[in-house]
Amino acid sequence: MSIDSASGAMPAPSRYPRTSRYHGVPSAVRTEADGREIPYLRRRLLPGTDGLTPAAEHTVSAGDRLDVLAYRYLGSADPWWRIADANPAVDPRELTATPGRRITIALPGVTNG
Repeated sequence: MSIDSASGAMPAPSRYPRTSRYHGVPSAVRTEADGREIPYLRRRLLPGTDGLTPAAEHTVSAGDRLDVLAYRYLGSADPWWRIADANPAVDPRELTATPGRRITIALPGVTNG
């Protein structure tokens, strides 16, 4: 954990485990007109795909799901979102909607270069 250089304060620990797509995403608080404070997560920016190291390329079959593919290729269903991040789609369900589509399975946390 590093110190925030602007304020000199330690950042709050993440509420999300390291395997979560929300780990490390900063939180913020919105104050309503009546004084209520509403905490929220800031926007999570998608990583660029240029630096990813592909582990495999998968040809979609009818009935495929990202969680099942994550289990098959990455050893756990939890990082299904890593497959979504490695392939351009507005809705992750689009990635497995069309049999014959080829999708990239990228290694977590590994980049080229």
